[in-house]
Amino acid sequence: MDSLAGIRYGAQITAAARANGLDPRLLAAVAAQETGGPGQDSGANIVGDSGHGHGLFQLDDRYHPIARSVAAMDPAVNAQYAGTYLASLIRQYGGNVHQALSAYNAGSPDSTGTLTTWPDGSRLGYADSVMRHLAALETNSGSSADPASSAALPPPASAAALYPSMLMPAPQIPAFTPSGQTFRSFSSEYKDGGGSIADQDDKNMSGAIDPFDDGSN
Repeated sequence: MDSLAGIRYGAQITAAARANGLDPRLLAAVAAQETGGPGQDSGANIVGDSGHGHGLFQLDDRYHPIARSVAAMDPAVNAQYAGTYLASLIRQYGGNVHQALSAYNAGSPDSTGTLTTWPDGSRLGYADSVMRHLAALETNSGSSADPASSAALPPPASAAALYPSMLMPAPQIPAFTPSGQTFRSFSSEYKDGGGSIADQDDKNMSGAIDPFDDGSN
């Protein structure tokens, strides 16, 4: 599995992916979709979606209690939560990564989800857009990923293991999250002209916070 050299927060994403039996490039592709935008390989640690989306993977405070805590803006914690959630969905849908990604965004394995317009004019549903990010990451790393291999995933680590340095009570990371609890892709709604759901609050919040980006990755 690639170390995601050159990808923002690559070390945190890689650690989270490996802890959950995922290809790091697949998890990085989700981050690029959520907070990077079409044509971008990396995400950003921001608040978006009218203030509801938190951190690298835009954890939504309406559905995920961790997003209401300061921990949500720690890229390592954010990535670990997203990785655990995505891994649980891949298990739920029998290793079908496309269905898991659709459910991750829109709550249904068959949903198109948030639409993203790419620079070439392609208008892709959420899962297809993530897979396009993944293809770019595969090309850049010089090898092919096999996200379907994630069907045989290890059990999620305990919350205590995931948050050893936190002084506050550790957020509980569910092994299974009901399909109605979803993320929304901020990048597809606004960044880089990606979508059709943008409103003024989204525009005001874009890039509003990146407290963990110290330039060291």
